[in-house]
Amino acid sequence: MNAASSPSNLPVLVAGGGIGGLAAALALVRQGFEVVVLEQAAEIGEIGAGIQLGPNAFHAFDALGIGPKARSRAVYTDYMVMHDAIDEYQVGRIPTGEAFRQRFGNPYAVIHRVDVHTSLLEGAQETGRVRFHTSTRVSHVEQGQGTVTVHCADGRTFTGQALIGADGVRSVVRQQYVNDPPRVTGHVVYRAVVDQADFPDELKWNAASIWVGPKCHLVHYPLRGGEQYNVVVTFHSRQQEEWGVTDGSKAEVESYFQGICPKARQLIELPKSWRRWATADREPIGTWVFGRATLLGDAAHPTTQYMAQGACMALEDAVTLGEALRVHGNDWDQALPLYQTSRVARTARIVLSGREMGRLYHAEGVERLVRNSLWKGRTPERFYDAMEWLYGWNVSNCLAL
Repeated sequence: MNAASSPSNLPVLVAGGGIGGLAAALALVRQGFEVVVLEQAAEIGEIGAGIQLGPNAFHAFDALGIGPKARSRAVYTDYMVMHDAIDEYQVGRIPTGEAFRQRFGNPYAVIHRVDVHTSLLEGAQETGRVRFHTSTRVSHVEQGQGTVTVHCADGRTFTGQALIGADGVRSVVRQQYVNDPPRVTGHVVYRAVVDQADFPDELKWNAASIWVGPKCHLVHYPLRGGEQYNVVVTFHSRQQEEWGVTDGSKAEVESYFQGICPKARQLIELPKSWRRWATADREPIGTWVFGRATLLGDAAHPTTQYMAQGACMALEDAVTLGEALRVHGNDWDQALPLYQTSRVARTARIVLSGREMGRLYHAEGVERLVRNSLWKGRTPERFYDAMEWLYGWNVSNCLAL
């Protein structure tokens, strides 16, 4: 192999052009690599509605060089609040103002998923070192001496010095190397975005708000400067669910929210159209690295939405991968195991905590009474102490050194 085609001169391949893939591309460019992103969709874009961003996400944005872009598109909340959806009882309220920012070094915010993706895409394009191939569906991966070759469904091949499998919850890379089944939860999520003019005045709170009920809950928060509101409702399905996304029906949603208070119930009257997600996660795995290929984001640790950390974890993964490469002088054989060691337990904790949080949200009977008493009288500082493990993450402490 001549010098021009030696592994160190090859690009790094990234499967997937979503939030995790673009964050990985930015982290790799910052370590001096050329990057090729392979995206199965016809264009690089993002679907979905709103997402929540903890301080850890903003630490990651800064480390990836797109802090100002992301900050300009976010809505900064004053608090997080949980109400009982049956009787309106306030279970807990956590201020996310100045004291929160002082504690964690960054704000709590809500943002449209597309706005996160756009910020990352602009950052990647501005580097001039990220090439995109759309309508490119990975079919399988082969590895050579210090190289990885990706075979695509249309017969094309791409060879790089490493492969980052950021190809989402239905990851082809994970399927090849792990081949574990999804764990369908039976929980169905409906998501919609509602214009401010159509949103009830009495719920126009500058907050990440959740109404928790028996086997169901509702979430709402502002987006895009308060011009829109994100509305999410979740319930335990009566039928056997298959993992996937379809169009939903208002009648189905209404049938699951009979017992809740009128104030919360009006949320389900608002959307003109709904998208229906039958959710799944997977059991956490201890191995993400397979030779020169590794997993990142939802491909590595698909989770339920209850911790509001899916995108945040993908951003953290990308930053940590970049840092592992930096401390090992871009030596993949040393960097990838360090990346794995630094991420496995933390992301598994998110997956497992998500399951527990779902149980807490959907409590009924005596469990509901226990939940409603959990945080009585708790001060903001005690809430912040409990969140330290999650929101205290940053680029300086991300490696398991």
